[in-house]
Amino acid sequence: KTMKKSIFMILTVLVVTMFSSCALVDSGEAGIRFKKFSLTEQGQLDAVKASGFVFYNPFTESVYSYPVYVQRVDYPFFYVPTKGGTQFKVDPVLAYQMKRDSAVSVFEKYRSPLVDIQNGIFHTYVKNACLTIASTYTPDELTERIPQFNSEVQALLDSVLGAEGFVVTEFISNALPPESLQKSIDAKNQAVQESLRKQNEVQKARADAEIAIAKAEGDAKAMKIKADAEAYYNYKISSSLTYNIVLEDWIEKWDGKLPQMQGSSNMVPMVNFNK
Repeated sequence: KTMKKSIFMILTVLVVTMFSSCALVDSGEAGIRFKKFSLTEQGQLDAVKASGFVFYNPFTESVYSYPVYVQRVDYPFFYVPTKGGTQFKVDPVLAYQMKRDSAVSVFEKYRSPLVDIQNGIFHTYVKNACLTIASTYTPDELTERIPQFNSEVQALLDSVLGAEGFVVTEFISNALPPESLQKSIDAKNQAVQESLRKQNEVQKARADAEIAIAKAEGDAKAMKIKADAEAYYNYKISSSLTYNIVLEDWIEKWDGKLPQMQGSSNMVPMVNFNK
């Protein structure tokens, strides 16, 4: 009976030890298996990459993992000065991704969870990059070129974080000018829009006038053409009405009765046929 208890206890210890000495690193993570109490001769951490089911000695070793899919961080806003000292509000959003092969070096350098790294040193990098790039712009330039500003900051961050083993996939500054400058910009834009509206109205009025003139000229030409045609027709008709034609037409329409003078019995023809 005592032997059975001993065997059961040994098996229990083996099972517990087996489960406690096995870690699972899934495909969305980069794993590191490292020795707890030893460094290499160069003073570096004795660590190797690990993935899948990782068995290790829980007394001398440990396993750590970092996510290697895209991380998105919305940092608190801060202010950056442009040329001349005008302060712009920046409310940055950073999207980045750890390179899988960099997990060991990142862990060796920081020994911290990724969330601590992004809220610590990465936040400092973001601020410094925004300060550096903003100082190359005047207030008007930065107001008009926010997308360009974002691209330049992202390129600088990608260079800095690339040396740390990360890739920057997106950066949005959400930069805003001070309220006084924004009002000035809005007023300027409104004036430009009003000027464009008036120019459009003038162009439309000119176009309408040109259309009316063209229509009037067209109507006048049409009336002239019609009058010329009628005049030509009348001329041709009048030129063809000779005495004989008129007389012939009169004879064709005569009913054979001679007109009579009122109060006289004499018959008097109205037309002198011998003319």
